[in-house]
Amino acid sequence: MTRVAVVGAGAVGGVIGVRLAAAGHETSVLARGATLAAIRAGGWRLHTAGGTIVAGPDPHPVTASDDPAALGPQDVVFLTVKAHALPGLAPGLAPLLGPDTVVVPALNGVPWWFFDGLGGPYDGLRLRAVDPDGSVAGTFGTHHILGCVVHLSANVPAPGEVRLTAGDGLILGEPGGGDSERLRRTAALLDGFTVTRSDRIQRDIWYKLWGNMTVNPISALTGATADKILDDELVNGFAHAVMREAAEIGARIGCPIEQSPADRNAVTRRLGAFKTSMLQDAEAGRPIELDAMLTAVREIAGAVGIPTPSLDALLGVTRLAARERGLYPLR
Repeated sequence: MTRVAVVGAGAVGGVIGVRLAAAGHETSVLARGATLAAIRAGGWRLHTAGGTIVAGPDPHPVTASDDPAALGPQDVVFLTVKAHALPGLAPGLAPLLGPDTVVVPALNGVPWWFFDGLGGPYDGLRLRAVDPDGSVAGTFGTHHILGCVVHLSANVPAPGEVRLTAGDGLILGEPGGGDSERLRRTAALLDGFTVTRSDRIQRDIWYKLWGNMTVNPISALTGATADKILDDELVNGFAHAVMREAAEIGARIGCPIEQSPADRNAVTRRLGAFKTSMLQDAEAGRPIELDAMLTAVREIAGAVGIPTPSLDALLGVTRLAARERGLYPLR
């Protein structure tokens, strides 16, 4: 039996954690506050089109705690917290790690380890935007990391409850590329998901970011759903300018984008009138994932010598608006 811990009992963490527990794996979740209390009292609940799955004392046991030391070393750890929360949490998560623990960061945006194993002149580049003091890299050495891209949509209607609304896709890959036994083993662990094994996971991360890095912050700024952003000619034209800059950066670092912005927006349009994750956070008064989605990209642009006037403008106005609403720290 595989020992698995999920750090963060939000939407993505809930979908992964409840399904792993239901599959019979020894599953733990690191949670706090009302969410921890709800899971302990009534189980961890996943609502899907096919019904509700409950992980708790019965029939699918799950251990919920706010203390990593109480959970102990794991075989696999899924990091499903927001990217901006990880620097503060990482040092305290060390008790979850053994020598061979696989750590799967299922995060939005550019992860701290992105350039580890990427190759080329920027291999090993450190990103202060997502790991300001190096605490994340210091806790999770790259030898632990298995990259992940999440393609599903879910929300949290109440503490301890998650509703899966669309998708079940996960892409996994080694930071240095290629196949491996632990990659195959972790993919098999996620039976029930549509899992793709990637031979260059950074390209998959950059492609997803390319589609999210405009619609997410624009939605947080305006309160608009994705369809309205795409329907506004001026707003969508500005988004295309940001995407062209990001595509140029991707080509420079070895993560080329073959689609046009219009092609990528057509994929987004098929999802309908949805609220982005950043808009959901903004409406709930939660900090937004701006650094992983935009600040890190601007940092990379500076390192590779590509000007990004459109990206700079989007980052600047979104950051200011978020600060005025208490959704982004002053620093």
